[in-house]
Amino acid sequence: MLRMIERLGGIASADRVRARLAPRTEDVPNRFRVAREASGEGIAGWWAARGKDGGALARVAEPEAYGANIENMIGAVTLPVGVAGPLRVNGLNAQGDYWVPLATSEAALVASYARGADVITRSGGAAAAMTAEGVLRSPAFVFVDMVEAGVFIGWAAAHVEALRAAAESTTRHGKLEAIDPFLDNDTVFLVCRYSTGDAAGQNMVTIATEALCRAVLEACPVQPRCWFVEGNFSGDKKASYLGLITGRGRKVSASVLIPDALVKRCLHVTPERMLDYARVAQLGALLSGQVGAQGHYANGLAAFYIATGQDAACVAESAVGFTRMERREGGLWMSVTLPNLLVGSVGGGTGLPAQRAALELMGLAGSGKAPALAEVAASICLAGEISIMAAIAAGDFTRAHHRLARTRA
Repeated sequence: MLRMIERLGGIASADRVRARLAPRTEDVPNRFRVAREASGEGIAGWWAARGKDGGALARVAEPEAYGANIENMIGAVTLPVGVAGPLRVNGLNAQGDYWVPLATSEAALVASYARGADVITRSGGAAAAMTAEGVLRSPAFVFVDMVEAGVFIGWAAAHVEALRAAAESTTRHGKLEAIDPFLDNDTVFLVCRYSTGDAAGQNMVTIATEALCRAVLEACPVQPRCWFVEGNFSGDKKASYLGLITGRGRKVSASVLIPDALVKRCLHVTPERMLDYARVAQLGALLSGQVGAQGHYANGLAAFYIATGQDAACVAESAVGFTRMERREGGLWMSVTLPNLLVGSVGGGTGLPAQRAALELMGLAGSGKAPALAEVAASICLAGEISIMAAIAAGDFTRAHHRLARTRA
């Protein structure tokens, strides 16, 4: 509490703090007109108007290639890309040894994932399976009372095919797989689940759901007082128990049995010590109320998403799941399950030059590759879990960061 009071300037200076926080309406700068096109001339002109050259930020090769993915473009940030691998994946869709690109500025991250990938490959590879898919959008309809809300639910159940036709009229690849109503008094959330082909599909399902909502307004005998294309029920870009249970995106599990000898030789720890730490980590997740129980999916997914042109904000929901560790005959079995992997091999940022090259490095660019991409993503998360849990269990975690990060600075 004393620290908070100190940050606010102390009790005696309340008037001064209030003055600092008050709105200022004088000399309001003009709004910057949104520029949808990207060009070298536009970037240079923006910096010149401010008496600066932009330095490395403004030096972009072929800026026109980014026009469909950015507004108000003033340059590009260069982020180093490392590679972890070869990572052997024995999946229903991904089969082979993959060099996995990871874009990050965090020292030690790529080294850690590379170590985990090596252990997986030496153990024969990760068994990986995409078991479900479906991107959710949850429009909300608010009625006069619960009675009208109930009438609407009955009408929607009787007109699923018409609503499906309206939604699917907007897309060649998306399919409306299910509509599930959720009632809260006068408000109905229609939980719409779509398959999205090889795209991650966020924009696709939004456009389709807008058309579905318009069809509701045109034909439903009871009209809502108000409605919204997304009622914040779907878990879009946030961790949620709905996503954990039902999945939002592609659900993938990956596992590996690591021989005891490899645990000791490559991870410098015993299986028993790993299991001791796993029990403590599970307890910590439970006591702190985490959604799921895992070590650091976000590290690997953020680096993987940025490198391959995925929506980086989706890490908020994708980095949810469960890591398991068990003693099995002949070794230490580890698995990861991620129910909300939002990845695509087409669309979004996957067509940008560097991101396309990263996908091509794995042979996973273009149509027909999204399920395999999801299995590789889960497998690299498994590699990260193996490495970080071993480092903490062996007492090497701090030393590794000091050696790979601090000493380079």
